[in-house]
Amino acid sequence: MEKAKVSALQLFAIMFIYDLGTELVIPYGIAARKDAWLADLLGMCGGIILFYIHFFLFRQYPNLPLTGYVRKIFGKYMGWIIGLLYVMYFLYIAARNVRDFGDLIISSTLSETPLVAISISLVLVVCYVLYLGVEVAGRTGEIFLIILILFGIAGSFFVLVSGSVDLHNLQPFLENGWKPIFTTIFPETINFPFGEAIVFTMFFPYLNQPGSLKKVGLFSLLSSGIILAWTASLNIAVLSVEEVERSTFPLLSTIGKVNLLEFIQRLDAIVVFSFL
Repeated sequence: MEKAKVSALQLFAIMFIYDLGTELVIPYGIAARKDAWLADLLGMCGGIILFYIHFFLFRQYPNLPLTGYVRKIFGKYMGWIIGLLYVMYFLYIAARNVRDFGDLIISSTLSETPLVAISISLVLVVCYVLYLGVEVAGRTGEIFLIILILFGIAGSFFVLVSGSVDLHNLQPFLENGWKPIFTTIFPETINFPFGEAIVFTMFFPYLNQPGSLKKVGLFSLLSSGIILAWTASLNIAVLSVEEVERSTFPLLSTIGKVNLLEFIQRLDAIVVFSFL
């Protein structure tokens, strides 16, 4: 294992950015319709429970990543198989996200660029950061965190002052009862992205302040869950639930509604740049 370490802020940055991921731009939790924001928040609560399980295992094996302590728990051979399955699962998540980002870029800006060219470019950047090590990945996350927060605040502000928000689109509360919310929480919102955060069990041993892990993990889950719920409610308030259901990337459509004084327009480029 590398001797490099990441700080609490760096681990928070990459966990926070990971939890947001592609969920910001896709119709996340929309199966709950107008109560998608509530399904997102309850899914976050489920993610917190999962994090406590990961935290408990880290406390038992503070110097080992997930693939290391599964061999301690299940034995050398069975643990190796389970570790391999998790590695394949992580690769699947990464491949799916690369495809999602490629589709986003093609549909919004580079419509004539082949998908394979965009995907290869993204993979090469990821490979380069991984080659430099986990510490560089953490420092990169810090920089991206600042950019993401600034763009998020600016985008939300312009949407709110543009006059496109209609709170009636969010009413009535619990229009279809609790059933669609619970069926959306599992397996959708609790698994994607909060359940997938199990990947960070591979990063926990690199934390230079192991005692801060609990605060870092909980704060990243709470902040990302609240932002996902806010984004879902904003999309529905601007577009209506029917349009969000039909849209592949509703956040782009929401930001695209901004038109202040016929001067501030086409802010959907901010969303695309943030994800790039």
